[in-house]
Amino acid sequence: MTHLPPSRRARLSTFDVVNSLLMVTVLIVTLYPFLNVLAVALNDSQDTVRGGITIYPRQPTLENFRAIFAYGNIPQAFLISVARTVIGTALSLGACAMVAYVLSRRDFLGRGLLSRFLAITLYVSGGLIPGFLLIRDLHLMNSFWVYILPTLINAFNIFMIRSYMDELPVELQESARIDGANDLVIFLRIVLPLCTPVLATVALFIAVGQWNSWFDTYLYNSGNPQLSTLQFELMKILQSTQSGADAMRSDQLRTQQITPDSIKMAITVITIIPILLVYPFLQRYFVAGMTLGAVKG
Repeated sequence: MTHLPPSRRARLSTFDVVNSLLMVTVLIVTLYPFLNVLAVALNDSQDTVRGGITIYPRQPTLENFRAIFAYGNIPQAFLISVARTVIGTALSLGACAMVAYVLSRRDFLGRGLLSRFLAITLYVSGGLIPGFLLIRDLHLMNSFWVYILPTLINAFNIFMIRSYMDELPVELQESARIDGANDLVIFLRIVLPLCTPVLATVALFIAVGQWNSWFDTYLYNSGNPQLSTLQFELMKILQSTQSGADAMRSDQLRTQQITPDSIKMAITVITIIPILLVYPFLQRYFVAGMTLGAVKG
């Protein structure tokens, strides 16, 4: 074993100390906002007004969360949000993967034309009013499927998956076709298993978008409480605490002595926890999916 001279060991030791301090500083700066939000959400509302809450609750309580879930429509809205996230992610991922597979086939004659058509949608959109009129004419108003069908195809996700598929060896598909496999078998049994990193990455993108979405509920399903989403209900609670527009809810919050800041932090925790629970399972695929499946210039 080669021994380093004392000067070299000193330089390594200094570097290690500085590097460790830098990493700890970055860790603290990154985690502190999240821990502070959690501490305020779990702290007594009236005690929070005094200030001084850092990364742990001074008077722990769950009253802030009870105040939110006390509203009658929250459980139903939570189920709708979970359903739209699961169904929307699965269907959109499958649809984008199938289109990406077609575009990755070099023998597809319309490959260039369809790719350019999809690329245009990345820069140009129809706008809010034409989109609303289209949804109305398709009779998707006050329907659960308005959460799923309009976002079924996403050009960016398609290009991301297709770029990953372009990196796969063509010989795998050719050998499978020689053995009698058709395109469906090749897609399901060869291509998809090899695309796990990029599929996991795209699935995370879609799931986050579906879970956080509330504006489509406001536009298309605000008249149907049974189809309201968790994000939309939480947004209404937050607005009522800030503006007092909803007298009944504002009175309820005053009766329970819950302040708007505590409600805001509790809402933030409720919205990010599901994503934080899912992300660790997809993290090992995330870097590979973002790099190997990146859109090429």
